[in-house]
Parts: sequence; C-alpha cells; structure tokens
Amino acid sequence: MTATVVLATHNQGKVVELREILGSAIQGVELVGYDGPEPVEDGDTYAANALIKARAAVAHTGLPALADDSGIAVDVLDGAPGIHSARYAGTRSDADNIALLLHNLEGVVERTAAFVCAAAFVTPDGFEHVVEAVWNGEVLTAPVGDGGHGYDPVFRPDDADRSSAELTRAEKNALSHRAKAFRGIAPIVREHFGL
Repeated sequence: MTATVVLATHNQGKVVELREILGSAIQGVELVGYDGPEPVEDGDTYAANALIKARAAVAHTGLPALADDSGIAVDVLDGAPGIHSARYAGTRSDADNIALLLHNLEGVVERTAAFVCAAAFVTPDGFEHVVEAVWNGEVLTAPVGDGGHGYDPVFRPDDADRSSAELTRAEKNALSHRAKAFRGIAPIVREHFGL
C-alpha cells in the first residue's frame, strides 16, 4: 500500500518542484496536489504560516500534509520583505514585488540577503514538525535570467556564480532553501510511515 501525503499548495509549479526534490527521498509516498480552500496566512513567522497551510490541508482532506512558507529577507531592510514577500507590493505580482524591492535598495551597496523556507509536516493525529533552511546570497541591482519564480531573477546565491533564475532546475533543487528544508523533513515523513 502506498502512503499518501498532500502538498498543501495551489501552485502547480511548486508541486512539480517538490516532487522532484522529494521523489527519491521519500520513495513509497505518493505526493498529491491540493484542491481545498486557501487558509488565511496570518502567522508572524515562516514556520507559523507553513503550519497554517498544512493544518488546513489535513482538515480538508483527512490526509497528512506537507506545506511551506518562504520568502526573501534582506539584511539592510531588517529582514523585509520576509513573510510578506509574496504580497510585498500589494499585488501578488512577481514583477511588482521585484520592482519595489529594487526601488527600496536604490543606492545601497551592502545587499546581503537570504531566501528562507520553513517546511511543515502535519498529520491527522496532531503530529507536527517544522524544518527551516536558508540560502544566503545578495540582491542584484537588476533582474537577470528568466527561470524560476518570485525573486529568483534578483537573487544571486553565495554558492553560485549566476542569479537563481539562471540556474538549471537540477542546480536549484540541489542548492535552494526549499530543497534544504524539504530534504530535512523527508526523514520525519519516512519515519511516520515506517519506511
């Protein structure tokens, strides 16, 4: 019998990405999409928002769920946009968010930042576990590359010589904050199902 875990996101790109990241790490677990209602993400941390999403998926489906919350934290902006990254410009548009971030960093030389991801695993019996990971880098002065999503075109990781948007999917899945967080939570999922 195959175990089933819901990926608590309506973003199909993220579903594909998570299946690629987790495929070999949790063999024997089927990762299914989520068609339920989107909860209000009113937590004050990445972990809190990831748990809100995972709990909502468990409540809707009755199945264990994985969810994440992620964003970019810019040092000189005291960690902003942070948990508000997706709605930074008020429009949920990647282009608008990037434009606002670059505007707020005009003339700033020290542009260190990190992508942050909290991955949450929640089960119907109330078990909850969160793993948080960071991907350090800097904010570029202009977008470069057309891959990825979100702030990828203006983020150059410390462990790469290109923007995140210029990395191949395989490179990004080996290095990113999301990959690190979900690879960190994979053993917890395997243990839960006795795999």
